[in-house]
Amino acid sequence: MRDIPHWIAGEAAEGRSGRSADVFDPATGEIQARVALANEEEVNAAVVAARSAFESWRSTPLSARAEVMFRFRGLLEARREELARAVTAEHGKVLADAAGEVARGIENVEYACGVPNLLKGGFSEMASKGVDVYSMRQPVGVAAGITPFNFPVMVPLWMCANAIACGNSFVLKPSERDPSASILLAELFAEAGLPAGVFNVVQGDGDAAAALIAHPDVSAVSFVGSTPIARRVYESGAQQGKRVQALGGAKNHMVVLPDAELDVAADAAVSAAYGSAGERCMAISVLVAVGDIADDLATAIRSRIEKLRVGPGTESGAEMGPLITAEHRDRVASYVELAKSEGATVVVDGREQRFEGSGFFLGASLIDHVKPEMRVYRDEIFGPVLSVVRAESFDEAIGLVNTNEYANGCTIFTRDGGAAQRFQSQVECGMVGINVPIPVPVAYYSFGGWRSSLFGDSHIYGPEGIQFYTRSKVVTSRWPDPATSRVDLGFPQNR
Repeated sequence: MRDIPHWIAGEAAEGRSGRSADVFDPATGEIQARVALANEEEVNAAVVAARSAFESWRSTPLSARAEVMFRFRGLLEARREELARAVTAEHGKVLADAAGEVARGIENVEYACGVPNLLKGGFSEMASKGVDVYSMRQPVGVAAGITPFNFPVMVPLWMCANAIACGNSFVLKPSERDPSASILLAELFAEAGLPAGVFNVVQGDGDAAAALIAHPDVSAVSFVGSTPIARRVYESGAQQGKRVQALGGAKNHMVVLPDAELDVAADAAVSAAYGSAGERCMAISVLVAVGDIADDLATAIRSRIEKLRVGPGTESGAEMGPLITAEHRDRVASYVELAKSEGATVVVDGREQRFEGSGFFLGASLIDHVKPEMRVYRDEIFGPVLSVVRAESFDEAIGLVNTNEYANGCTIFTRDGGAAQRFQSQVECGMVGINVPIPVPVAYYSFGGWRSSLFGDSHIYGPEGIQFYTRSKVVTSRWPDPATSRVDLGFPQNR
């Protein structure tokens, strides 16, 4: 049985807590590895290593930091397939989705490679007579990242690339469900020349996360996960005076107007709802069909679901893989029955699809005539279940989005430019798409939602990521005028 270790002070470290967790292959249901679960002592060892490495790393010239990030980016590119396979092996998503995840992670490293430009300050000469004022950005210290199971490569790179490029050291606590990718990242950082202790990994569960948040030498905490835990992480970290960015759950809406291209909208809905088995915070889980397009759209989506190939992520032609655990699969499946009992129409029941073996598979479900008061609408399901809500008007559709608890992402499909402009202006949501199924921003913008999808005031990666991992310092200076000063400057006055 393979054991997955921690990574502390530049090398793999076996777990010493006596606790471990099983790591499954979701496609077969078999245990494929064990991962150590850190105790408080092991968390402390990682933070001590990070704190020790911080002082020298923060003093490393920007050009040298950028060189490390460029080498790291090259290694990620060279090992792209290996990383994707590691994701598929433990998460279950199909290889194409895993490769896409790795690609988006690399984009964030590319952004961080520009750190000499990103950390440029401002300068005002002669703000007052003989007085100059200028600003600089400096690293915060030890930063911690607590990341979810659904993107074990991309989300850590959202955090650590900017944090490390800005001169911080970093401790990552990945999900214990698919932890191997974190060790691969650590090995690649070391190969790129990152000094020991600048990037550390502590495997673990909620106990390790709590110890990391509470550690007095951790200055900043980044978190991505469910809304209840995001709220708890934010409150705990903020009470201790730490910087916290905590991204929570989502209930992303896709609004389809009557003038939309039917086939384009149907294709987009299927890929956005069922890609990665719906286990992504940007998945479309509510389709708002406006006016008389609803029946045709539901029929078009149903016909596509019937052709959707569900199977192991490594299987050629598979379009949707299993869910992460048997327990999560069963929880997702329970919402189909719940929706039916609440009066919705189950158009396609993913529970009826049969699979060989003991993998954690569930077919795609489509539920029509969903009402906002139903739990299938209100709850974050995080699986391959798409709800269709019917709206009479554009204004009603916007109202649905704006009154939902979550405000992570939303999108509209239309050929009307005026309607698209109204939507982007009036909708209350952090990320908006126009004829784009999943509006994830590119790496040089920032990612984050509103309301219960974000706790704290900083979105993740991009410009806001740079701001989060640095502190601004303003310097006001005055120097004697060499022409009038009596101070011996050590060189001729007329030079």
